[in-house]
Amino acid sequence: VRNPERALYRRNVVLAQMHKHQLLSTAQYEQLKECPIALAFRVEDHNMGIATYFRSVIRDFLLRWTRERGYDLFEDGLKIYTTIDSRLQQHAEVAVATHMPTLQAKFEDHWGDTSPWADKHGREIPGFIENAAKKTALYKKLKEAHGDDQEAIDKVMNTPVPTKLFSWQGEIEATTSPIEAIKHNKRLLHAGFMAMDPYTGHIKAWVGGISYHHFKYDHVMQSKRQAGSAFKPIVYATAIDNGYTPWQEVVDTPVTFRIPGGSWTPQNWHKQYTGQKMTLRQAMALSVNTVTAYLTKQLGPALIVEYAKRLGISSHIDAVPSICLGVADLSVQELVGAYSAFMNKGVWTEPCFITRIEDKNGRVLETFVPQRREAVSETTAYLMMHMLKGTLEEAGGAATRVRKILKIGNELCGKTGTSSNHSDAWVVGMINSLCAGVWVGGENRCIHFRSMRLGGGSWAARPIWEDFIHRIYEDPELNYAKAPLLDHA
Repeated sequence: VRNPERALYRRNVVLAQMHKHQLLSTAQYEQLKECPIALAFRVEDHNMGIATYFRSVIRDFLLRWTRERGYDLFEDGLKIYTTIDSRLQQHAEVAVATHMPTLQAKFEDHWGDTSPWADKHGREIPGFIENAAKKTALYKKLKEAHGDDQEAIDKVMNTPVPTKLFSWQGEIEATTSPIEAIKHNKRLLHAGFMAMDPYTGHIKAWVGGISYHHFKYDHVMQSKRQAGSAFKPIVYATAIDNGYTPWQEVVDTPVTFRIPGGSWTPQNWHKQYTGQKMTLRQAMALSVNTVTAYLTKQLGPALIVEYAKRLGISSHIDAVPSICLGVADLSVQELVGAYSAFMNKGVWTEPCFITRIEDKNGRVLETFVPQRREAVSETTAYLMMHMLKGTLEEAGGAATRVRKILKIGNELCGKTGTSSNHSDAWVVGMINSLCAGVWVGGENRCIHFRSMRLGGGSWAARPIWEDFIHRIYEDPELNYAKAPLLDHA
């Protein structure tokens, strides 16, 4: 690249030596020495290739690990063995990249020329972009340079400059101001995806966002968002582990909690109550808030928090009545790990992404064994798998929209979730030997669809999960096939 003429000369010296030692015929030598040097040269760039977000996460982990043990990550020739399956990773990235452009187009059509950063009444939040701008590195740098001279700062922030912007149709090279670039980026929807083996804890696929080149923030482990109804299986697991059964009936009727300063009565998402009896399995399938509220009132929020911790949730959760609606902020990694315990006979296995590290001579420096603990009884775990299948099997279940081709001759299960203002769309689902979870939403909670029909977990997140499962079933190199969820042998 730097010295093409000298490189060509040295190439031909090597060819001459090969001819001299009869490794090339005269005709071959004469033909090859006239060929130009063809290069597909690219400087190593962590913004490109597969598993970009995962590589960033593992890099941060390894920098800490090597620093604590006196190694140089970049010079000592260490061999790092990860759990990622490149084939599943590729399928996951394609599934995200296939669905998100369609969802983004719906989002743009939904909001049109209106700003999507809106309050609970649908009104644009004043000063939202200006406040977002103050958090950027450019603004902070200008603040250091100009101090309180806001006019000078605003002039730079509103002056058009050559800028590269992300779009699903390809990178846009535009001349636009930093403020307009922020507006463009804030209109984008983001996603996080993780798949893991529930028995070993090995993470098989990790998609932390829509473009690592443009958005470095990871939505698998770093981001924590309101789980909504995707948290409800933890409430039901607490109930079943404490004597309730899937076929036990509860009436869909308002439940009121006494709280400081008054009372609180959670509503169903459609703001109606049927007044009818339904089994716990039906209630979870239909994501009925009143039944989850009833269980929370009977069990107590503190016990549900305790079970959440048993199931690997390390994020802080307040022991308050609203826990029944999934108001806690959780990560994709936490929820996938929690659901996986149900498939693994009630044993929570810590999600892990490195198996071992060797030195340059092959000597094992450390083997990583994930933590394990019994979170719920084996009976409870079995019944929770039965409960989670209800979302597909019960009439009106939240996951009944899953493609028919995936359900024929197969067992799968899962739960969708949507935060109260449709800011966060979730789905966590399982097939035999694999659990995968998806989150979709705006960069900020105030950026969202205005209807369940567009922003709910069944519509915004489920298609990614479905597409991924379909792709791995169709891949002949993989061992995933339609089968019962649990091995009863």
